[in-house]
Amino acid sequence: MSHKKISEEMTSLENAAKQEEVQSAHEEVGEEAHGEKHSPLAQFEVKKIVDFKIAGTDFGFTNSALYMVIATFLIITFMLAATRKKLLIPSRLQVIAEGVYNFINDMILSSIGEEGRKFFPLIFSLFTFILLCNVLGMTPYSFTSTSQVVVTLSLAMVSFLTITIFAIVRNGFFGFLHMFLPSGVPMWMAPVIFLIELFSFLIRPITLSVRLFANLVAGHVLLKVVAGFIISLGVIFGTLPFLFSVVMIGFELFVAVLQAYIFSILVCAYFSETVRAH
Repeated sequence: MSHKKISEEMTSLENAAKQEEVQSAHEEVGEEAHGEKHSPLAQFEVKKIVDFKIAGTDFGFTNSALYMVIATFLIITFMLAATRKKLLIPSRLQVIAEGVYNFINDMILSSIGEEGRKFFPLIFSLFTFILLCNVLGMTPYSFTSTSQVVVTLSLAMVSFLTITIFAIVRNGFFGFLHMFLPSGVPMWMAPVIFLIELFSFLIRPITLSVRLFANLVAGHVLLKVVAGFIISLGVIFGTLPFLFSVVMIGFELFVAVLQAYIFSILVCAYFSETVRAH
């Protein structure tokens, strides 16, 4: 009987040890999930809303795609509503729409010239889409699509390919190559200058996309960190971080507009180089 009791006690101790291991594992998982939930980078996680596959290829609809669709829908709806009735005394919507139109038009004329008017739809679409995506990302519980480098790189590649094709069609292939060799360069320096200019041209999609992506990610991470200080420091000591976060929100809205402008004006500048190339 003594041996039986000893074996039963050993079994009960093993079961208790297993239960403790399982409980500790659940606690670790819960702590990790809690930490991931409150991580400043958790807001950039792409989550699948609708799972959809065709022939093994994933065509799932994500939160990033959702906010890009929302931005596109808002732009189209606003422009249709603003231009539906073209009044001599414009309404408020028409004033805003005309203001945006004139702003983009003046930017194109000052950067490219009259020949740049043909690219108005591209520049206008880039500016308004990036602006709406940036501003939508500032709303609570939303997602910033332009914080994903794949989105910004896609926009940059569309612009880069359009510029390259236009430059070759307008100036010819050899005229396009001549863009990378400024006039007056000594022959012995020509190969080096050509390679440097070609490299600077080829990395433009990367610089365009990373600039937009990095600025938005940095600002959103800083806001998340400051918001964490407000909660952890309490009502009294959290006043200063709260006031700082209010200022940062205003600054982030300014950055949202500024980054859309910088992206658009740089595309205009790149178009300008192809137009003025000889």
